[in-house]
Amino acid sequence: MSQKNENCEVLIIGAGPAGSVAAALLRQQGRHVVVIEREQFPRFSIGESLLPQSMEYLEQAGMLKAVVEAGFQYKNGAAFVRGERSTEFDFRDQFSKGWGTTYQVQRAHFDHLLATEAERQGAEVRYRHEVVSVEVNADKPSAVVKNPEGTEYVIEAGFILDASGFGRILPRLLKLESPSNFPVRGAIFTHVEDGIPLVGFDRNKIRVTVHPEHCNVWYWLIPFANGRCSLGVVAETEFLAQYKGSESERLQALVNEDPSLQRLLANAVWDTPARQIVGYSANVKSLWGPGYALLGNAGEFLDPVFSSGVTIAFKSASMAAALLKRQFAGETVDWQSEYGAPLKQGVDTFRAFVESWYAGAFQKIIFKEGQLPEIRRMICSILAGYAWDQSNPYVRETKRRLATLEEICALD
Repeated sequence: MSQKNENCEVLIIGAGPAGSVAAALLRQQGRHVVVIEREQFPRFSIGESLLPQSMEYLEQAGMLKAVVEAGFQYKNGAAFVRGERSTEFDFRDQFSKGWGTTYQVQRAHFDHLLATEAERQGAEVRYRHEVVSVEVNADKPSAVVKNPEGTEYVIEAGFILDASGFGRILPRLLKLESPSNFPVRGAIFTHVEDGIPLVGFDRNKIRVTVHPEHCNVWYWLIPFANGRCSLGVVAETEFLAQYKGSESERLQALVNEDPSLQRLLANAVWDTPARQIVGYSANVKSLWGPGYALLGNAGEFLDPVFSSGVTIAFKSASMAAALLKRQFAGETVDWQSEYGAPLKQGVDTFRAFVESWYAGAFQKIIFKEGQLPEIRRMICSILAGYAWDQSNPYVRETKRRLATLEEICALD
């Protein structure tokens, strides 16, 4: 197989949300950007419920108009249900300044839209091309890429951004992965024609339902604008292994264990085979290295419970693009203090809430009656994606503040 050498200023691996936003932001700087994407878009993906913080980065990337005009399901908050108890957070009533609304999106359409917008702004997106090896120790990092015909070629770049999501290309190739501290969990999920009556159900919110008997098992229901929804269940793999049959049969059996969900989906048409992913939580030794940085899920993925994945992807893309602007201008950039550490601060805020959720403590907090409105608004801001807002005490002192609330609620 013959090789030819190409050059670009920034090579991006992956055309998902992180890669497309990074490409658009870099094109605004006039950079020569090549995006390598293994799949052909549109392609199926989960993570359909965006957070309001995401809107800031779509606006920054010049993509907001296209997203607004696409007709996605409007979203203004989140509803949590366990048995007969329920609570809602309206993201418009939050502590942090910024967007209070966003969208619930079918990712095949959403991701393709963003990639198309990045192309419109001048990024070159190569579908069905795959990075097979990288060299990052040289003065100029490079990647060997295989095209759809099986021919390999080399791209040399001024910098590489890994936005490969669950593919985690650079962490695998450079042996950057480290064990997650979360138990191994899995998700079984599908899209259905939900048949939910318009009366008595708010399609403007994601619904998170806690299993009636197990606080560490939960379901998502994300309504779309076309009468369909994303439906899934998350639990430790040992729990899921108890359920036999096809993925669709297993998911239906689990949904039927919650009376409220069973009623809500009584008229659903299960027309799409369910799928399962396991062991998705991942950490890395570092979010950056000589000549490269990891964006979004390629770096760390926590858990889908608070829909933080796309927000972290966008945040990382925005931060990396801003630093590359300075670096290409000849400035010295400290990638650890200016990218790795501050990005991880927000991720760790989400992490503390995820840990508290699975321990059952955060559920006691949100379902507690007589909550103080100001504290509720601070928590609402984090649920809306504002996990980097240092003016919020629950960001600045996440663990201490959460622990205090957990102690108060434990006394009830």
